Amino acid sequence: MSKELSYLEAIREALVEEMRRDPKVFVLGEDVGAYGGAFGVTQGLYDEFGEMRVVDTPISESAIVGISIGASQRGYRPVAEMQFADFISCGFDQIVNQAATLRYRYGGRSTVPIVVRAPSGGNVGGGLYHSQNPEGWFIHRPGLKVVAPSTPYDAKGLLKAAIRDDNPVVYFEHKYLYRRAKGPVPEGDEIVPIGVAATRREGSDVTLLSYGAMMLPSLEAADRRCRSSCARRAAAMSAAGCITRRTPKAGSSIGRASRWSRRRRRTMRRGC
Repeated sequence: MSKELSYLEAIREALVEEMRRDPKVFVLGEDVGAYGGAFGVTQGLYDEFGEMRVVDTPISESAIVGISIGASQRGYRPVAEMQFADFISCGFDQIVNQAATLRYRYGGRSTVPIVVRAPSGGNVGGGLYHSQNPEGWFIHRPGLKVVAPSTPYDAKGLLKAAIRDDNPVVYFEHKYLYRRAKGPVPEGDEIVPIGVAATRREGSDVTLLSYGAMMLPSLEAADRRCRSSCARRAAAMSAAGCITRRTPKAGSSIGRASRWSRRRRRTMRRGC
């Protein structure tokens, strides 16, 4: 059975289900408590789980990530919210030099099961400090996993996978999709594995690779391509994580088409 949820509701449902499943999961961030978060993602969590598991913090991204790393070393699974992804830069050192390296530093004897939620993206009237997509800062950093869901189904399933992962995961959720993207989400414990691309549309002439908010425009572009006079077929793929051409599924599709296009935000880069 499935039900229709918005992108935002799917994220909230994943948080609620994981907090009910595992008492070691807690959320922290600015205004995530009684206020319910800047965008309402954590509404209702404070009432159900209380102030010890829904923790309001000072306006300090470095402290939020640092607390999360410390808590992970005591057996907890914190989900830290950066109120806006733009300000994740204030916690950059904690993420890339502490969380990402700690497992290696201890020879695999310690894990860092933290999730950093980062509301990102523009086209919502947020201005220069509330509209950026900083995922490029993190995807090349060894020790980190980066995801950017494009549908409510992926938003829920990937967040559940991220919370259960023993590695630090940076979870970019596009603000434009919060209440605009709606779709069926299975009830129950449905996990979307991190790092596995999904084929949204079959084709043979060109492969479009995308993630997050650019998945729908990619599908629309593929449809227009199929309706054109040349009648070429385009394959559209979204990433369960920020992928490159080296991902096996993407590489296979590119090999068949011999040309690819990566769609990210409002820009497009093409190679043949």
